[in-house]
Amino acid sequence: MADDLLQANERIDQLSAQGIQIIQSSEVFAFSLDAVLLADFVRPNRKHNLQTVDLCAGNGAIGLFLNRKLGGQIIEVELQDRLADMARRSVQLNDLAERYQVLNVDVKKIYNYLPKDSADIVVCNPPYFKDHPQSEKNPNQYLALARHEIALNLKEVIEKMSGLLKMNGKAYLVHRPERLTEILSLMTSLRLEPKRLKLIYPKVGRDANMVLIEAIKDGKKGGLKIVPPLVVANEKGEYVPKVMAMLNGY
Repeated sequence: MADDLLQANERIDQLSAQGIQIIQSSEVFAFSLDAVLLADFVRPNRKHNLQTVDLCAGNGAIGLFLNRKLGGQIIEVELQDRLADMARRSVQLNDLAERYQVLNVDVKKIYNYLPKDSADIVVCNPPYFKDHPQSEKNPNQYLALARHEIALNLKEVIEKMSGLLKMNGKAYLVHRPERLTEILSLMTSLRLEPKRLKLIYPKVGRDANMVLIEAIKDGKKGGLKIVPPLVVANEKGEYVPKVMAMLNGY
């Protein structure tokens, strides 16, 4: 069954902690630790009528990692054809077709496919870097689109996250700390009130290289909690036990 779902130059990676298998390829953008951290940051909600949307879904990793944590339906939205196809096959591989839908569409046109104010949760691991003319981009188009705001910028991401959410729905975003002030400003201007923030550090003594943010649509002003940070690796570069638990379940 698994081999039937693989195409040339693809492999199956497993997130043992979640019992999830993901189809990956070195030729395209593969999931990395930020996807695992964002899925871990999402609060559990097992309501059977829940609707979750994963924007910029790539090969579907974050949505699939939320399988045990969230109830209801999960919709993955990905622009790039090949990545969306990999996401669909990963859904099949994990026997989750009844709960998952993959939309191979442009996030900017999402309202043609999903109604406004329809989602309880929206998650996103968007491109991190602005698309300046002088920006050095990866020659691999899959990687360039995933890392730089070529097809979608930060304001468009937050607009669509807010637009899709019901009142009091929750948005979850992973991004770079150097864009934090811009993110918080955009969120508050677009009806998303930041409520929880977590900084991720690669090692002790290093600057933070990721930030996780939870916001509530039309939430009460104020009340942002800065929760304890996570240091990912020890001095030897080995993942700390908490990260190992996210990856391997121990």
